[in-house]
Amino acid sequence: MLPPRLILLAPILLVLWACAAPPAGPAQTREGGPVIAVYLVAHDGHTGIAVPRADIPAGLWPESREFPQAEYLEVGWGNRDFYYGRNQGLWGTLNAMFPSPSVLHVAGFRGSPADYFRANEIVELSVPADGFERLVRYIHDAHERAGALPAAALGPGLYGESRFYPAWESFHLLRTCNVWMAQALRAAGLPLRDSITKEGLMSQARETYKLRGQPHGLER
Repeated sequence: MLPPRLILLAPILLVLWACAAPPAGPAQTREGGPVIAVYLVAHDGHTGIAVPRADIPAGLWPESREFPQAEYLEVGWGNRDFYYGRNQGLWGTLNAMFPSPSVLHVAGFRGSPADYFRANEIVELSVPADGFERLVRYIHDAHERAGALPAAALGPGLYGESRFYPAWESFHLLRTCNVWMAQALRAAGLPLRDSITKEGLMSQARETYKLRGQPHGLER
């Protein structure tokens, strides 16, 4: 989750990011075959990705089994103190600029993502089955399990049936929730570049994909 004060620093962050190494290209996927729809969801300052629970490959993401009634699982990633601890004052914002622990937010729900997130912008993305498996593996590998399967939840989430789980990666000003999300989608084979801000990531999706309420999927 990107703190609002970091959004004000976006011009500086973008200059710093321009000096960083370019991200790896999208993972290669097999042409043809079935595709699976996933959904990029815009929240205040950050993004989430909703995936169909029934399509999660066996043996991956054991935490997903803790939402047996859910048709979809939406995942977000962010600074542990700011996102989970809700320390959103000045100190919490400044702390989020430097390497600090991270957390995953997982929400389970029934019905379509468009119905569940009625007030949010959503972009539907079509990924091939092998790309979907890589996306799920990316989420699977992000959990900090310390040898336990599934990872123990830190506590309840922000809405509906949701929980926070510990993540092992560090959050900092050049690795925001939106950078994490871009890398997750790139693992699935989607041509999205790293973006520090929510708008940077969503604008890429708008350019390449059609918005909710219109025909969805990759534009040819």
